[in-house]
Amino acid sequence: MKILLLGIEGQVGWELQRALSTVGDLIAPEQHELDLEHLDDVRRWVRRYEPGVIVNAAAYTAVDRAESEPEKARRINAEAVGLLAEEANRLNAWLVHYSTDYIFDGEKTSPYEEDDPANPLSVYGRTKFEGEERVRKQHAKHLIFRTSWVYAARGKNFIKTILRLAKEKERLEIIADQYGAPTSADLIADITALALHRVGQTEGPSGLAGTYHLVAQGETSWHGYAQYVVKTAKDIGVSLKAGPEEVYPIPTEAYPLPAKRPLNSRLSVSKLTRTFRVRLPDWRDHVRRVIQELTDRSAL
Repeated sequence: MKILLLGIEGQVGWELQRALSTVGDLIAPEQHELDLEHLDDVRRWVRRYEPGVIVNAAAYTAVDRAESEPEKARRINAEAVGLLAEEANRLNAWLVHYSTDYIFDGEKTSPYEEDDPANPLSVYGRTKFEGEERVRKQHAKHLIFRTSWVYAARGKNFIKTILRLAKEKERLEIIADQYGAPTSADLIADITALALHRVGQTEGPSGLAGTYHLVAQGETSWHGYAQYVVKTAKDIGVSLKAGPEEVYPIPTEAYPLPAKRPLNSRLSVSKLTRTFRVRLPDWRDHVRRVIQELTDRSAL
């Protein structure tokens, strides 16, 4: 089975190269070879290789910049995704696509289920939800994984930012009224590989197709997340100016940004764990592992 993987420069795409190597023959163009902003190139690549699976880990993810570049965000997050769905449908191929907690407004007081109404607050959220809708409308054989607060040992992310700031400053101020589940890119990649193994054993769209929430278990705020990162790093010997007690909570309004974020980004994973019979780790487990990996590589 040929797998066309898009977005290998990103955190999730990088991990998918490893995880999907056991699933099929991987074709993984870099962005300079295939950019989702150029729709004709997208169609040309799919028709050249005719994959049995398309995995789209590419996206426009500059949340704040999207407010001033809505056309570009829509082209990549919605139009290109719709084109991938059309081509996958033509080939009768599976399409795996990744979405986000930002499709919700964060007003719900409990974790969001997959069928809760979307109400995105930002250009990024709106374009990601439009991409989802195009997939669901145009192609039955799809897996959409919504995730949140993604990080990895590679690339830019919250863990690396907090560790850098804690080395430079004696006091950190972190938002404390937004809640979610930090989720590692390698967890997302491993669950994707498992899901493709399962759907590969079925004929037709099967009952496995659909939209799933894919995040680590548990929840925290950005403030709690930052405190845990700093404490874990200090416990394993990383030299920092700020300890967890110097990480202070602030409200969202104290740190204004161009794009509005949902206060509640908690996503229920019961559908995923029930359908694919998996147990997801607590969010702290992979955070600890990534900090240790960074330390072992002397990257901090």
